[in-house]
Amino acid sequence: MHSSACTSYSCQVAPEKLSRESVVERAIDLIDAEGLEAVTVRRLAQLLGVTPMALYWHFKNKDELLAGVADHLLAQILAEVTDEPAWHVQVRGVVERLVALLDRHPALATLLHTVDKHRVDSFNVATNMALDLLRRGGFTVQEGFLVSSYLLSGVIGLVGGAPVCPTPLSPAEAREWRRRKRLELENLSAERFPLLMEFAKTWEDETDVAAYYRYGVDLLMAGVETMAARARRTEPPRD
Repeated sequence: MHSSACTSYSCQVAPEKLSRESVVERAIDLIDAEGLEAVTVRRLAQLLGVTPMALYWHFKNKDELLAGVADHLLAQILAEVTDEPAWHVQVRGVVERLVALLDRHPALATLLHTVDKHRVDSFNVATNMALDLLRRGGFTVQEGFLVSSYLLSGVIGLVGGAPVCPTPLSPAEAREWRRRKRLELENLSAERFPLLMEFAKTWEDETDVAAYYRYGVDLLMAGVETMAARARRTEPPRD
């Protein structure tokens, strides 16, 4: 019996039916709610209504569990791959899906810096797919690896730097947060920073996050497509 540790979620997961996927999904819920630091084998076992030893059947330690979380999340990108023939359209699709994934699960950015990515199967599959697409665009495999690394870092920076409230706030609290951001800029010297004064007015309205992401993806892809065109121009003639 585990009634003392039973939660609304764990009551639905009988110990004998505990699976690797159910552990990972509960870990993701916990990470989204409280951050990576909240995840421990003991805490997850309590939430799932099982003993810690039951989790060790699926994961040897916390590092392996977090790698499983990364694998599960990144697999969502692969599940939506299309048969679109144009390489750059497919690359854009991967980038857009990664943006959406990081927007839903912000802690994934930190997770990708802490786990050994090359022990995460879906990361390796996604990287290999990206290298194949970029080779079709005219990049060498070495260049493709640089480009794919640039895109990953760019997406992490894009989502992490989104001009939105840092925590969920009520509409009134969000307006107050934007007002303070505007005042921070308006308190600068108008003579020295006239364009920052002009930009300050944009904080009066709620940011269109979807438009921000579209523009950011456009910037990332513009760089990739420009470099691809340059690579094709310098490609040696084929016999």
